[in-house]
Amino acid sequence: MFLLSYHLDAAHLVVELGEVVDLDNEAAIEREIVRLLPCCGPRAIIVDLQTPLLTPRALGVLLRVRSQAGERGISMAVVAGYDEARETLSAAGLRRVLRVAATLLGAELRSRGCRPRPEASRDTGPGGRRSAPSAAGASPRPRGPYADTSRPRIPGKR
Repeated sequence: MFLLSYHLDAAHLVVELGEVVDLDNEAAIEREIVRLLPCCGPRAIIVDLQTPLLTPRALGVLLRVRSQAGERGISMAVVAGYDEARETLSAAGLRRVLRVAATLLGAELRSRGCRPRPEASRDTGPGGRRSAPSAAGASPRPRGPYADTSRPRIPGKR
């Protein structure tokens, strides 16, 4: 079994997984990826999934490789370029565990422990928090039955 691998930079090793993992090749793929795990050198491995089909065996291989990488002090991230692969990883609850990203750059950031950047939107305020949409002529006072309970309420007055 031969998996294409290359160094993205001094800290990241990328391993491309272009085959569907099944009973026949599961052990060989796992052995090859584990063999590529360095004892010293790159601090992160990125598994680039080149196939949209992720079998339960593929998920098992990824989890076992992640465990072995963690024992060696190496972080792991997964690139899932296909929507089907990302949906499978989400359905299995593994997006955070395997640090799944859609691109190689995203996986590089996740392997460093960085969180994904929020989508830029016009209604985000400072710090990435969403602000309420401003309505024309909106009152600056809080609204609702419990908006300002520190002031006495006088019926008929606003």
